[in-house]
Amino acid sequence: MIVATGGNNPAIAAKAATNTIPIVFTSNDDPRKYGLVASLNRPGGNVTGVSAIPTALGPKRLELLRALIPKGGRIGLLVNVNSPDSEVTMQEIPAAARRLGQEIIVGTAGSDRDFEEAFAIFARRQARALLIGPDPFFGRRVEQLVALAARHMIPTMYWRREFVAAGGLISYGASLPDSYRQAGVYAGRIMRGAKPADLPVMQPTRFEMAINLKTAHALAIDVPPLLLTLADEVIE
Repeated sequence: MIVATGGNNPAIAAKAATNTIPIVFTSNDDPRKYGLVASLNRPGGNVTGVSAIPTALGPKRLELLRALIPKGGRIGLLVNVNSPDSEVTMQEIPAAARRLGQEIIVGTAGSDRDFEEAFAIFARRQARALLIGPDPFFGRRVEQLVALAARHMIPTMYWRREFVAAGGLISYGASLPDSYRQAGVYAGRIMRGAKPADLPVMQPTRFEMAINLKTAHALAIDVPPLLLTLADEVIE
């Protein structure tokens, strides 16, 4: 069996290598778009897994960020244009922003050297806050992204609590450990004889919000009591 994690690309590569060895993936996007499964309920073939399809999560992050910072001004959006997972983010966030009357500044980063320029663009265009798009490449640059947000004094929303634990302001998203546990359950069932074709793609069952009050204080942000009540974790 192959367990392919860290976005869709590892699962796509594994499926290209074999159509017989069972594959269990974890993903941030819809696996149907990339031909990994025929459908979520009936995957078919040799592939199944856990998919944190980000429908409604992007707009939810935008709403939470707007609730945390003063109204007015622009909000930046950082995406990795080299990743197929960014397509949904590029569609849903601007659409949600239009409904809210919110102006969005899109910045891109596909390598480490792109981050400085992207943050410089957000600063020049006076973005008052920033959304980091969910992406495995960004997920491996936690310290770098948190440091850049701190240096530019820009309130930033992430999709994983690991960013907040490292000093980021706020995060909201599916629980990563829970997704891996779900993938482990499927791996165990397959090892006991189950077929991937018969195992529906699982959706996240737990979502979590984390807030770092020390970072909020450094940014002169008073976190609304409602957000503190809703948060699963408050770092002081």
